[in-house]
Amino acid sequence: MKAVVCRSFGSPEALTVEEVDEPVARPGQLVIEVHAAAVTFPDTLLLQDKYQQRVELPYVPGGEGAGVVVGVGDGVEGWRPGDRVVGGFGTTGAYAERMVVPAATARRLPDGVDPDAIAGLNYAYGTTLYGLVHRGSLAAGDVLLVTGAGGSVGLSAVEVGKLLGATVIAAASSAERLELCRARGADHTIDYSRESLKDRAKELTGGRGVDVVYDCVGGDRAEEALRAIAWNGRFLVIGFTAGIPRVPLNLALLKSCQIVGVFYGAMAAREPDRSASISDQLMRWVASGELDPYVAGRYPLERAGEALRAMMDRQVIGKVVVTPSA
Repeated sequence: MKAVVCRSFGSPEALTVEEVDEPVARPGQLVIEVHAAAVTFPDTLLLQDKYQQRVELPYVPGGEGAGVVVGVGDGVEGWRPGDRVVGGFGTTGAYAERMVVPAATARRLPDGVDPDAIAGLNYAYGTTLYGLVHRGSLAAGDVLLVTGAGGSVGLSAVEVGKLLGATVIAAASSAERLELCRARGADHTIDYSRESLKDRAKELTGGRGVDVVYDCVGGDRAEEALRAIAWNGRFLVIGFTAGIPRVPLNLALLKSCQIVGVFYGAMAAREPDRSASISDQLMRWVASGELDPYVAGRYPLERAGEALRAMMDRQVIGKVVVTPSA
């Protein structure tokens, strides 16, 4: 079968498409024919050997795939070849015609739902639902500020925040990104390449500040967003596309706010029941049409390196996927 192979850490341009042995389902595993694989920021960090998790070379990139079951390992119940499935969150191997996933964390694709929309659901929307509800206690009527709102994770926070009844302020670096955020439900937008994130957020809330910050960016934007938080607010640490910030902790004291880490992958490994509950809720929303993940682009297997390069260069607006079996 064909697979994208990384033989040295560094540039996505060095990735090759090779013929490799087909995977075999071991006990507790499924083999999936991959129809769509998510392209995520952690994929780019793994490729550069900069992620908190390490992989051994050579490896096949891609952490979450959706498609059809073609192999069932010993001891696996409830699955058979032909079942539609998504799985592999937190693993590698999705940029291939077939991949192995743990059966315990695999989920069924709802009928009529495109695999392109489901691939990456746990990465982006799982992080968001875990962060907003389980870590940030977001309630209907709260004001939510999302930084990096034009990316796949940020955009998921805009959409889920609206589903949960929040007033959503989407902050991003371009008019094009913010136009997409408005189309996906944002109530207000801030272009922080042209205006002050803190001042505009304060203005939009009548000086009160925001209840929850969902920070995908870090860097200098983190302190600006923290300064815009309301009394008893919750600042959710999601990611650092602009670098790891240094924030003055006196702001947490002055605002009596919480700074809360959100690491969905680690939680999923430590608390599988909670992770399963989150995944099941997302699937219900997608099946009902309440949640309709936005797919901005699709790349064939031979162009997976281009997809990763676009992610690394922050050119992706929304979500893109690799389609190995297209």
